[in-house]
Amino acid sequence: MTENISYYLDSVFPDFEPELKQRLTRDCILKKIPAGEIIMRTGQFIKHTLLIGNGRVKLYRQGEDGEEAFIYDLEPGSACALSMICNTKQEASEIMAKTVEDTVAIMIPIQLMDELMQKYKTWYYFVIANYRARFEELLVVFDNVVFKGMDERLEFYLKNQFDSRKTNILTITHQEIGNDLNTSREVVSRLLKKMEQDKKIRLLRNSIQWLSGK
Repeated sequence: MTENISYYLDSVFPDFEPELKQRLTRDCILKKIPAGEIIMRTGQFIKHTLLIGNGRVKLYRQGEDGEEAFIYDLEPGSACALSMICNTKQEASEIMAKTVEDTVAIMIPIQLMDELMQKYKTWYYFVIANYRARFEELLVVFDNVVFKGMDERLEFYLKNQFDSRKTNILTITHQEIGNDLNTSREVVSRLLKKMEQDKKIRLLRNSIQWLSGK
């Protein structure tokens, strides 16, 4: 496993200083997580911070009745800023995280967090950059919920999914989109049909094609 951790640190986190990579290689573990697995639950005390080496993780905020609202994705090269906060303050998680693709993560024990922040400049800058990126993403979510209608939110959501995955074919169901946008499958289907009529997308079986230039 040590060699595998080194591979992901070198290829996905190249800006980390050599001493930091050595420390992470020595004291962390590499975990392969299948798609569809919940890796963090609301109310759970977190023992590790995750560095995403491969795959994709979705973060959700859960309501009192168990409903889920999508917050943002974690992609290769990123980390869960919220888990860093919980680790540092030793508080329970306020979000749920679930893999949507087979994922490889470097698991950093909670005990290392303070030392990494104090000792390694590249880790400090990495954490700050993650906080800033996640905060900006939360502002986008807030703006979409408060200032935009569901049709605009859906189009923005799809554009973000296509861009982040660098593809023009997105394999996803209308129900999954509804879950992420906290609305019904019927509403999503109706709005997607309108987007198809406007020639922005093409609806396929359990997938959506983004029409280039539209």
